[in-house]
Amino acid sequence: MAVTTQRSRRRALLALTAAAATASLVACTSGGSGAPAEGSGADVLTVAASAAVTTWDPVASFSTEALYMGNIYEPLIWKNAEGADEDFTPAIAEAWETSEDGLTWTFHIRPDASFHDGEAVDADAVVASIEAARERAGASFIWAPLESVEAADDLTVVMNLAYPAPMDLVAASTYGAWIVSPKALEAAAADEQYFEAGIEAGTGPYTLKEYAPGEKVVLSAYEDYWGEAPHYDIVDVAITPDAITAQQMLTAGEVDFATTIPLDNVESVSEQIGAEIRTANSPFNFIALLNTTRPPLDDPLVRQALSYAIPYEDIIEVSALGYGTQSRTAVPKGIFPYSENVPQYTQDLDKARDLLAEAGHADGFTLELTYASENATEARFVPLIKDALAQIGVEVNVTAMLYNQQWEAAKADPATAQDIFVLYYWPTYSDAGADNLYSLFHSSDVPFFNLSYWNNPEYDELIDRAATLTGSDREAAQAAYEEAMQMLYEQAPALYLFDPEVVTVAPPGLQIGDFNENYPFTTFFSRIAPAA
Repeated sequence: MAVTTQRSRRRALLALTAAAATASLVACTSGGSGAPAEGSGADVLTVAASAAVTTWDPVASFSTEALYMGNIYEPLIWKNAEGADEDFTPAIAEAWETSEDGLTWTFHIRPDASFHDGEAVDADAVVASIEAARERAGASFIWAPLESVEAADDLTVVMNLAYPAPMDLVAASTYGAWIVSPKALEAAAADEQYFEAGIEAGTGPYTLKEYAPGEKVVLSAYEDYWGEAPHYDIVDVAITPDAITAQQMLTAGEVDFATTIPLDNVESVSEQIGAEIRTANSPFNFIALLNTTRPPLDDPLVRQALSYAIPYEDIIEVSALGYGTQSRTAVPKGIFPYSENVPQYTQDLDKARDLLAEAGHADGFTLELTYASENATEARFVPLIKDALAQIGVEVNVTAMLYNQQWEAAKADPATAQDIFVLYYWPTYSDAGADNLYSLFHSSDVPFFNLSYWNNPEYDELIDRAATLTGSDREAAQAAYEEAMQMLYEQAPALYLFDPEVVTVAPPGLQIGDFNENYPFTTFFSRIAPAA
């Protein structure tokens, strides 16, 4: 069940870097070295990227190296962005189906795919990859519903589940779902450091040509790729953690593409290079969890009052420069089971004061709020929360802490923990029901991400039922999740702040594919080409 999402996840800490927290930004310019490199005869795309490599092991990978993994490896299927004609695009699997009860999923492997080591992709290779992911992946918990996986024939993989689950979403995950060469898996089983020298064993449009830790990653187009060949033969990535440096490289024409530039500078950079600013959904979500275990926040009326006090539009404008949308509880826009039917609070200070008076707190009270000190976005909007609550008589004492310390303190003892925990969150794969709605609000004996410490059996039952319906009856699952989200709105165990947008600075010199909120840390270089 979804309880497995409460395992320790590097995903939760991958970020909270200033770059990720202030919004994922993609910027490009045609002024770089997209022409063939001198003496190479190859089309080269140069990139400044903030993504470091914590591991080259595609099974263990659970961090920002997803940028590279998504170009070197492929899952069985890809999840498409919101608004696409189809929910999924075939990858290593060219077709798939599920049984009526949602307990059996069958994936048909394309016959024309090969690994970069020259070996053909077959059902046994897929089974080996899934078994490795179940055993030791950084995101192994996504495979919890899987009871067994087997090769029915050379090109058919059958997954048998312990309970109905959305294995299409699992199989399309950006973590723990890459298909890897069996030879490499065997080598890695014998040597845990096998991949770390910069070895890869994928099926994707690019191979790993060169790697200098902390400095550069060079990708080379795979000649025998089964799909459409990428335009650029070489992608030369300079690892550039500092966003200002990346911006300078971009505007100086030293690179064609930069994965991160400061949000404050998007408009000026766009004007400077004559680019178009595009926005897209992201899977990220800012939320402020309220400690429901003790007065005054144990009273839903008080929590509703705080919800009505929040200046949602101002928070988006000040902290994200307008590049965001107000949250509908904890499910980001574009991610299942997001719904426009879920209501939102709007700022209404008079209503907030009336609710506090009704709850017996007309004279106000004091609350303790913590946020991650390394998160620049939180640092921008927390003062707005403090000021807004002061207007209804609630004093807020603010403490900035490193996220690890903030999280550990919150998990220690709800009775003495903070009153408000500001959190930056996103689902591990494209199911915010099984992740966000479960992880953040389902009751548990020991706190993990449910840092409102909310315990509501009716909500738990809805979430548990929805999770078992998602694999067999997605409409019924959607309905159950919407009922649960309505309960979150009414009971208000958290302040639902905003979902930041991804901003793309798209230049006249390059054609770039649309951002896909299901793969927020991956730029698909094969979808970039010179402008016609």
